[in-house]
Amino acid sequence: MEVVIVPDATAGGELIAGALAALLRRKPDALLGVATGSTPLPIYQALAATVRAGAVDASRARICQLDEYVGLPAGHPESYRSVVLREVVRPLGLGEDSFMGPDGSAEDVQAACEAYDRALREAGGVDLQLLGIGTDGHIGFNEPCSSLASRTRIKTLTQQTRADNARFFDSPDEVPHHVITQGIGTILEARHLVLLATGEGKADAVARAVEGPVAALVPASALQLHPHATVVVDEAAAAKLKLADYFRATYAAKPEWQGL
Repeated sequence: MEVVIVPDATAGGELIAGALAALLRRKPDALLGVATGSTPLPIYQALAATVRAGAVDASRARICQLDEYVGLPAGHPESYRSVVLREVVRPLGLGEDSFMGPDGSAEDVQAACEAYDRALREAGGVDLQLLGIGTDGHIGFNEPCSSLASRTRIKTLTQQTRADNARFFDSPDEVPHHVITQGIGTILEARHLVLLATGEGKADAVARAVEGPVAALVPASALQLHPHATVVVDEAAAAKLKLADYFRATYAAKPEWQGL
């Protein structure tokens, strides 16, 4: 696992957007896994600006969802399909045919989960999966004590996660109780995992995920098992890392050819 400490969220977004652009230059039809929420917005904004400037061609890129609410009506503005189309797909100049995600409104939710897991494999696998981290250490919607071998499935959200996401809804009561999420085992199959965390509210979760033991209690700690995982944190989110100085030194000495 590589840990990169950046000054702020903007710097983190630009760094990761640069890695996405480099991937698209190497593999124009790369399958990019995206996360939702406020944390990754600087990534998408920086990547869209790079595309508009003509510095990279994203016309063949493919986009896939990490998770989706269950039960929101089709077209609901806070369904993650709507969010990804609004914040990622359209700003990159892509059409809906470039996008894939689980069906949170399906009558048979379990079948929808299995179908999405299968679709990711049939698409050749995710080349780079973006991740955030919850204050309780979750990735995707794999809440604490999720199996580290789990596949795409339905999960029940904790009260903490529902409270954290209430800011996107008119009322906390509107936040769904259930979601479809890529499982930890599914996530670990991506070729490159990149987690961005910003703000002091994420500092404890970041420290437990990066420097603590691998444990289902902290789902993000599973990134320690991946051969190519990158954790990008701002100074506030890095505040509780015991090895922060070491992480700064190793990144400063990193050969440029290695990339992110």
